[in-house]
Amino acid sequence: MPWSTLKRFIPAVAPISKHERFRACIGALVGILVTGTVSKLALGPEVNLPLLIAPMGASAVLLFAAPTSPLAQPWSILGGNMLSAFVGVSFALLVPDPIIASALAVSVAIGLMLALGCLHPPSGAVALTAVLGGPVLQAEGYGFVFWPVGLNSLLLLASALVFNNLAGRRYPHLAPGPQVNIHDTADLPPTARLGFVPSDLQDVLAQYDEIVNVSPDELDALLHRAQIRAYERRTGEITCGQIMSKDVATVRPETALRDAWKLLINHRVKALPVTSPAGELVGIITQTDFMRASLLADDGRLHLGWRVRVGNRFRLARQSKHTVADIMTRRVQSALQETMIAKLVPPMADMGLHHMPVVDANNRVVGIVTQSDLIAALFQERQTGSADIQATKLENGDQAA
Repeated sequence: MPWSTLKRFIPAVAPISKHERFRACIGALVGILVTGTVSKLALGPEVNLPLLIAPMGASAVLLFAAPTSPLAQPWSILGGNMLSAFVGVSFALLVPDPIIASALAVSVAIGLMLALGCLHPPSGAVALTAVLGGPVLQAEGYGFVFWPVGLNSLLLLASALVFNNLAGRRYPHLAPGPQVNIHDTADLPPTARLGFVPSDLQDVLAQYDEIVNVSPDELDALLHRAQIRAYERRTGEITCGQIMSKDVATVRPETALRDAWKLLINHRVKALPVTSPAGELVGIITQTDFMRASLLADDGRLHLGWRVRVGNRFRLARQSKHTVADIMTRRVQSALQETMIAKLVPPMADMGLHHMPVVDANNRVVGIVTQSDLIAALFQERQTGSADIQATKLENGDQAA
């Protein structure tokens, strides 16, 4: 058989870095070591039960090497292992023939796990262990469900929770809530109104009708990232540095609110980056920040807190004791000059960001991209792309003629 044919039998696993492989190995080492050690301390040295059961090795593979898998979540390992242990013990007691009991235990365990949403592949081995584990395990009866299966599963899960989060991997992988429109309306966020939407993905998965070892929300996120990457490629990889405004009006945290408001009015902008004396980005102040800090009085006039008032023309009174630091937004999303503009679409469309400060490697402000800049760039790229396509068609037509 040729090598090209044999290669098709090798699973097409997504590539991961050496660092990620090392992290998975260390996680399994820590998890099994902690589970075995604590089980020994809890059960005591004189206990006849095994301190670790073999299926925990398979569970460790999922919890540390594939923590985002729906088969590796807390309900999967706890529910799947303990349910399968219960099923295995039951058939070991009811069916004398160990082969028939094993087949029934694994089959019924899979059916119940699928029904209860706690499918965990190593749990099939737990059911088998309950039937074929020998006189010691069989003598334990239903206690096997809790000692050692329940204890091993709980300890391994606790190890995965601590290790994965300390290592920078989110665990458990919780299902996301419904998409929320920041404007508090029933409309979907802008990026969810075109292209494929979650309901499309659910329909396709239902038609596929097989277990996919990726959660739907994770698959949805990956597909959207692929869309952005494809758009970056189509747009010729236009960067923020190419479209940003470089002559940026900025303020310091100690700038008086009155002076900051004058800058907004004079430059006809809606936001000002707030910088340190060294030019580093430390926040942003927007018209929304001014409005959020104000109170609507009974007379219908807007009064800014701390006795600083905004008149009907939204001009600050001549009080300068309050500064930008009092009302500015400190947590700011920023971009680098080399950031592709396609990456700005989700935050600007769905999160309501109207301005994106652009910083250098030292977090110093070098420019700003607004929604207007982004729209103009996307429109210009589309027009250029259409012209190139038309020119190509004409060229091909002329050659054909």
